[in-house]
Amino acid sequence: MKHIVEAVCTGSARPFNGAELSAFAKRPREGLVQVLEEGLAPDEQADRTVHGGPEMALHLYPLDHHAWWRGIIGDHPVLDEPGGFGSNLAVTGLTENMVHIGDRFRLGTALIEISQPRQPCWKIEHRFGHKGMVAQIVTTGRCGWYFRVLEIGEVAAGDSLERVAMGAADWSVARVFRALVAGKATANELGQLADLAALTPRLRAKAAARRG
Repeated sequence: MKHIVEAVCTGSARPFNGAELSAFAKRPREGLVQVLEEGLAPDEQADRTVHGGPEMALHLYPLDHHAWWRGIIGDHPVLDEPGGFGSNLAVTGLTENMVHIGDRFRLGTALIEISQPRQPCWKIEHRFGHKGMVAQIVTTGRCGWYFRVLEIGEVAAGDSLERVAMGAADWSVARVFRALVAGKATANELGQLADLAALTPRLRAKAAARRG
């Protein structure tokens, strides 16, 4: 299962909402980019309390969703940008139903592992200037996901993203998002998620707290 990385995108913290800074807007990089434990170098996150760190080192928002969004919000220019949704990796043919928590991928020379779905925030709506996008993501599960870095390396546009090991086959990113972000989990599912070793600790704790 090989997919071509069409773009490798990074951002720097810039004014986003008045005086508030954000590195949400990611731009394609030329040449080799380092893949480190904290993510691509350099790639900034303005608010490290909710973005970045080893459990959210790399973000992938499927390029496949851009066409769907055109049908919802029209031909917005940001949809022409591979990093329009804050994505570090521009890849087609890979969506939330096709990948699982703990799946491992070779990215260039790095080894990365899916850690959690991406929880949408207001910055998406601010970037696109459209209300209701977060609700659409919650309803449809078009959320994207994060990777942790197991082996550092390098990647460039044109390299492959290849799955080399399957993680929790019962727990696709779509299912975890539906359970924990959309709030549809059963008590049994919460128990399973609390014990899912490859799931980021914050979401395991969330599942355990909701299970009671």
